[in-house]
Amino acid sequence: MATLVGESSVKGGPEVVRMTLLTFAAIGITYACSPFTALPLSFVLARRFTWGIEMTYCTPYLLTLGLTKSNTSLIWIAGPLSGLIVQPVVGVLSDEHTSKWGRRRPLMVAGAVVAAVSLLVLGYTREIVGLVMRGDEQSKMPTIVLAVLAIYVVDFAINAVMSCARSLIVDILPLEKQQAGAAWSSRMSAVGHMVGYAAGSVDLVKVFGTTLGDAQFQQLTVIAALSIVGSTAVTCLAVTEKVLVSTKEAKRHPIKNVAGQIYTTLRHLPPRIQAICWAQFWSWIGWFPFLFYGTTWVGETYFRYDVPPEAKQSKDALGDMGRIGSTALLVYSVVTFVGAFALPLLVKSPADEAAKMSHPSVAVAGAGGTWRKRRPDLVMTWIGGQLLFAAAMSMAPLARSFRFATILLCLCGLPWTIALWAPTALLGVEVNKLSGASYQRLDEEPDIELPTVHPNDAADCAEEADASGTSTTAELSGIYFGILNIYTTLPQFVGTFIASIVFTILEPGKSPELSDDAPAADKGASSGKTNAISVCLFIGAICSVVATFATRKLHYL
Repeated sequence: MATLVGESSVKGGPEVVRMTLLTFAAIGITYACSPFTALPLSFVLARRFTWGIEMTYCTPYLLTLGLTKSNTSLIWIAGPLSGLIVQPVVGVLSDEHTSKWGRRRPLMVAGAVVAAVSLLVLGYTREIVGLVMRGDEQSKMPTIVLAVLAIYVVDFAINAVMSCARSLIVDILPLEKQQAGAAWSSRMSAVGHMVGYAAGSVDLVKVFGTTLGDAQFQQLTVIAALSIVGSTAVTCLAVTEKVLVSTKEAKRHPIKNVAGQIYTTLRHLPPRIQAICWAQFWSWIGWFPFLFYGTTWVGETYFRYDVPPEAKQSKDALGDMGRIGSTALLVYSVVTFVGAFALPLLVKSPADEAAKMSHPSVAVAGAGGTWRKRRPDLVMTWIGGQLLFAAAMSMAPLARSFRFATILLCLCGLPWTIALWAPTALLGVEVNKLSGASYQRLDEEPDIELPTVHPNDAADCAEEADASGTSTTAELSGIYFGILNIYTTLPQFVGTFIASIVFTILEPGKSPELSDDAPAADKGASSGKTNAISVCLFIGAICSVVATFATRKLHYL
């Protein structure tokens, strides 16, 4: 047996301050993630407009090092691969961590430092290799190897920080505050997104000079390194965790049992957590084509239906497409930012239910009270977001104007806000309900089934746990969030497979918009053909409808 001792707390007086400090690490995580989001190459190479780092600089930077486009695209498998492996493993390790500083924060700090160092290595790869090797031919391959290695290390380290940051929120907050904590994490992510967009669109060399390097990409990696370390430090300094104390008999190296623990937990997921995971799985099959190809689709729609005749002979079709796509992305980002702050205020939270149970005789009066009473719960809000996304993307094949395509894209900003917030909040609530039982290591029994606690018994279990000196927080939140990330990552591979089939059938050759050897007259000839990306988006809409049925089960479990 192992016990969590001490008291968890967050510095700050008002709840807004404490929530901000607790979730502040999400700003750096989101901004530092921006170089490593696999985006369609046709939009990534549009150098005139940026989003974060990678939208304009990271892939072109790798190409300048000598990588081919096909090899560069393979490198971005680091994202889903690290999400599939790192988060579940780190979740298990953090659940078992016995540092005097707590379970999550030491791993967060270590991951942030590793990510920051690797970002700097990525930005200054040529200079580092040049210290030990002379000559372009000699240093070419070592430079490529070092850059690719840095990308993988950064991605793995960021996933480690992300895993522990999510678990920290669940560990610190009581059940009735889980939804609010997830909402604040979504808000901080929106802030990081906007900061990344702004930093990427400013000519940093003109602003800061060449002290940090003479390339925009180098200065962006410096900012990303500082953001991940700084934001993580703010959260870690503001939070005090409970400490896991283990008997000598229970102390065993967790590495050898990590895979077994993940497998055992996957087999014995409580019904509601299983439903959340499957809803996330189907939802992310829908989101994959939107996130990877949405802005490219807007640009292609412009080139097919709206481009002036004289512009069809443009030598910079890629840049034209990028400019149109970036405008849609900017509006979409603003919608997401506003939604992250506004939507949680319109949704019923567990705190409302707790207040109602504590004071059943208190009537809610007035028009505002009537609205508060009739607010949808988070499950219905998630279903509503999925339906709005499905409705918007089902019309993608009908788009014959880039303005209409932009409207559809921006409509998805609100569902995206909900998609970032709802599953983590619902999982946090469920894992908190499981915490009434005494903490027990999974590796004590290889075939152990995790205990489940009925919601009606949660309060009694919590009282018993307090009396015995064990923790009443979500002790195993790390492994559960790691498993949720498995259900988030696998759809990316499924979506890639579906997209490859659609592209092979509908657009097997070169893109007429982007092919240099295509006659100018053929540049708009594709306007009468079905856009392959729009078909992928339509398939995503169907998967989102399936996700609504999976989510609806939460009302009956």
